[in-house]
Amino acid sequence: MNAAVIGRVATYVVLAVLAALLIFPLYVAIVFSLVDKPVKILTDPPVLLRDFNWRVYPDAFTNGDLGRYFVNSIIMSLGIMAGQLVTSVLAAYAFAFLRFPFKKVLFALFLATMMVPVEVIFTQNFQLILDLGWKNSYQGLIVPFLAFGFGTFLLRQAFVAIPSDLRDAAALDGYGHFGFLTRVVIPLARPMLATLSVFSFLLAWNQYLWPLLVADDRQYRTIQIALQSLVSTSPDKLNQGYAAVIMAFVPLFLLLIFFERQLVRGLTAGAVKG
Repeated sequence: MNAAVIGRVATYVVLAVLAALLIFPLYVAIVFSLVDKPVKILTDPPVLLRDFNWRVYPDAFTNGDLGRYFVNSIIMSLGIMAGQLVTSVLAAYAFAFLRFPFKKVLFALFLATMMVPVEVIFTQNFQLILDLGWKNSYQGLIVPFLAFGFGTFLLRQAFVAIPSDLRDAAALDGYGHFGFLTRVVIPLARPMLATLSVFSFLLAWNQYLWPLLVADDRQYRTIQIALQSLVSTSPDKLNQGYAAVIMAFVPLFLLLIFFERQLVRGLTAGAVKG
């Protein structure tokens, strides 16, 4: 009994230490963002919050024109998320329920795309965007990321777990592939769809290099570009840069809080044989 208690306490201590290590950078960013005199960040970095200035946040939002950047990031992230959901659902349905030549080979190619770093194809994608005249546009930010191999794999794993009896019952009720997909498959796979939605949104929101290449016009730049600009400003505005970092983190934090249950359920549902 004592050994079990000691083991549990040790587990909690290790988890607490790991949690502290993960939270510490965020804590430092919050402290630095509220420093009353930004020069202290360079000369005497504070560990504890003493003299703070809440006006830093509205000042950073106004001076950095963060409203425009937030809108661009939301449009880009939602567009990529919606496109990846549609393409992943359709591709996963085909690999899970349809029969066609070279099915396993094509699915293996889908999986192979997960092993290719996105930076490898940046040059080709960027040249294509230039040829299409999509530089400094929302379609230039969104279209290259509408297909997602990992999303297809994730949803396919969920779809193959659906009993084949449901497909037969849907066929007897007169449902074709589209009816079976929308009325049976998608409702049953909602946890996995929520997981993919959150994961896709997070990846799109945190993009930096591609928006930097495609959108050199301030009208289409995203929040990540704004963060780089604010953080690299003069020392007397360093606290505004950290404030912008915190504001860019808040949407992701809220997303994870509200969809935590769906994420856990989706990842658990994915732990089935494919």
